[in-house]
Amino acid sequence: MAPTLLLSQDLPSLNYTTPGDRLDGRWQESLSTLLGLGRAAGADFVEFFLEKVNYVSCLAEDDAITSLTPRLSSGCGVRVYKGKGDCYVSTNDLSFNGLRTALEKGLSILGLTLPAGQSFVPELNLEMLRDYAGAKEKDQWLHRCSPMQEMSDILLGANQKLDRYASHAQSRRAAYFRDWQEVLVAASDGTFARDIRLTQSVGFSLFCADGEHRTSMSKRSGDTSNPDYLRTWDAETAAQEVAESAGKMLYADYVESGNYPIIMANQFGGVIFHEACGHLLETTQIEHKTTPFLDKKGEKIAHENLTAWDEGLTDKAFGTIDMDDEGMPTQRTLLIENGILKNFIADRTGSIRTGHPRTGSGRRQSYAYAAASRMRNTYIAPGNYSVDDIFNSVEKGIYCKQMGGGSVGATGEFNFAVSEAYLVENGKLTKPLKGATLIGTATEIMNKISMSSQDLGLAAGFCGSVSGSVYVTVGQPHIKVDGITVGGR
Repeated sequence: MAPTLLLSQDLPSLNYTTPGDRLDGRWQESLSTLLGLGRAAGADFVEFFLEKVNYVSCLAEDDAITSLTPRLSSGCGVRVYKGKGDCYVSTNDLSFNGLRTALEKGLSILGLTLPAGQSFVPELNLEMLRDYAGAKEKDQWLHRCSPMQEMSDILLGANQKLDRYASHAQSRRAAYFRDWQEVLVAASDGTFARDIRLTQSVGFSLFCADGEHRTSMSKRSGDTSNPDYLRTWDAETAAQEVAESAGKMLYADYVESGNYPIIMANQFGGVIFHEACGHLLETTQIEHKTTPFLDKKGEKIAHENLTAWDEGLTDKAFGTIDMDDEGMPTQRTLLIENGILKNFIADRTGSIRTGHPRTGSGRRQSYAYAAASRMRNTYIAPGNYSVDDIFNSVEKGIYCKQMGGGSVGATGEFNFAVSEAYLVENGKLTKPLKGATLIGTATEIMNKISMSSQDLGLAAGFCGSVSGSVYVTVGQPHIKVDGITVGGR
């Protein structure tokens, strides 16, 4: 047992036996000592992020399982701050000496060294462990999830359902993954918090062809915190929906290029707001001065009918977390209210460098990445119109029912493919269209979202940025965009 007050001369022989089976309160003594070492060396702030992961994915192609991929990993990321500068070091050595080596490396990058001679090195006083996993009985989640044989059986059965509904199917895929993560955060401001996350996703991908006619369609859903999620997946309904959409798009006409009013469906339609606007409200963008909204807080940046949120609270949503990867409890953040920019999305570093308050949005893919400001569940709020009101307002336009892939420039220029679209004439759907691409900029489109219905829907998504790929929710009710450039033929 180390003395309450360490002397720097004792550091070479200092060691702890760190528990290896769980990331819990037994780590307090060793992490308190390491944080004390960092502060004694002159760091303004030190953070340890410990992680264990148990991941598996399963892929069924037609009537065979073609991939079953498990992955186990563990490690720690150490972040050291001095002034507005910081550095990040990661290691997969969770022994006390391994963590100390990572800390000393981070200190040296900032020109800091551990004190020598007879200097006192007091431990940090951490808060009582905030154990979100224990409080919500999450420790049993992993044992309750579907084993590999059950995963395989469910996906093969799902592909058989898809085969019954799909016409001219050339390729049928059903895919599932389960990502279990245990994390422990300890920081020199006293933060000491633990959580377990369980994220799952399952869905179909269908390719159909008939002569020269070809189409591909996919549908994926996701969940957090439900070990029985795969067992309760409604594969029958999902197969019907994917097959129906593919059948309509297989013989669809190509859209004519032009500027149209468009109606965007709820749920995954929100990907455009996420990409074209949400990223521009992250403090990462403010730090690099790559957002047109840099100094617009309190000003109108969108149509007065648009209100938008980012939060981590919605039950079972893909971006829901009890705490972020910096140990801060999650919260609800109002981004835009009636067109007025209210708040930005901020992590610790973003708050230090921009002055915007933290929002519980410090997120990372794994211990190999430093946390950054990232979205969680991000969506346009319900409005005052019905879906019929929105359709009746369009004389000739395009209904974007399902979105495909796309790209967004650093300052909000975007283009997105529409995987399922229909011509709207006098408020009615008249024929399916394919080949549509939406082209625009964030500042333009935000001011043209003039109508929002009341049928808010959320959809699971994946977001890549400076801190890796994280799970997010996108969403919106049905919305109307008064005019946007549509690329086609």
